[in-house]
Amino acid sequence: MTASPRKLVIATRASRLALWQAYHVRDLLLKLYPDCDVSLLEMTTRGDQILDRSLSKVGGKGLFVKELENALLDGRADLAVHSLKDVPVELTLPFSLAVILERDDPRDAFVSNQYGSLADMPAGAVVGTSSLRRESQIRAVYPHLQVKPLRGNLDTRLGKLDKGEFDAIILAAVGLRRLGLESRIRSCIEPEQSLPAAGQGALGIEIMADRADLAQWLAPLQCAQSAARAQAERAVSRVLGGSCQVPLAAFAQLEGDIIRVDALVAEPDGSQVISAQGRAPVAQALQLGEQVARELLQKGAQPILDRLQQAQPPSA
Repeated sequence: MTASPRKLVIATRASRLALWQAYHVRDLLLKLYPDCDVSLLEMTTRGDQILDRSLSKVGGKGLFVKELENALLDGRADLAVHSLKDVPVELTLPFSLAVILERDDPRDAFVSNQYGSLADMPAGAVVGTSSLRRESQIRAVYPHLQVKPLRGNLDTRLGKLDKGEFDAIILAAVGLRRLGLESRIRSCIEPEQSLPAAGQGALGIEIMADRADLAQWLAPLQCAQSAARAQAERAVSRVLGGSCQVPLAAFAQLEGDIIRVDALVAEPDGSQVISAQGRAPVAQALQLGEQVARELLQKGAQPILDRLQQAQPPSA
């Protein structure tokens, strides 16, 4: 057994939500290793700096990860804590996704000072979201609404709503709850109405792949059920070359020893939504995700993917 760690440094974005997540992991580590010195390395990423354009136009969610990975590379940090949905599905050496923690609420939340739900909003009302996935699903069901891009951290987004720039905004429910802002949620949008992003609601811990000692220390934090669900969802995204430039959703649920995956690919304007679903034993989570992705391709997702990915900007 590897000796207990004496000092660990967690790389994290400096936003309020990211810091909550990093402190949460720190507290879990201190319960395991009370004599360990666990500290945070706070960083501002490119994704935090570029706020005048949507993520789909500036290179994607990987912009939230790169600076933290640089801190792992040069030894300033031992581990990085991410919202799992921000972690690229093609995570390659020298990095490793060592742990997926127990998943929290994966749903989207409807936030408004005027309306109780999307269905209550009149024609021409403005909905803000940072996600093409959310935008396409809203447009498909509520074509009479205006959907406009919304960037910034959680407090910035809520501030824009309160200033009247939007009639409603869509956020991840878990982020609001983690920051004690649950009262801002007018309603949660069930997965049947807004299929979540792969990994939404879960936290992932990234390390250098050659840190076997660190992987062993972190292993008790792994949630097998959450990891199986994430494995299936991320397999869908990986087969389809998913990124935030593509309206892609994948959501896995456990039904006893069976895992169920629902997934979709859509046109950004909601004019076409292609969906697929499958079930398999939990041990086949990876294969099921790949199977559902192939079904999406067979149903006609490839032309949508090709067109959107050709329009992607170069990586920032």
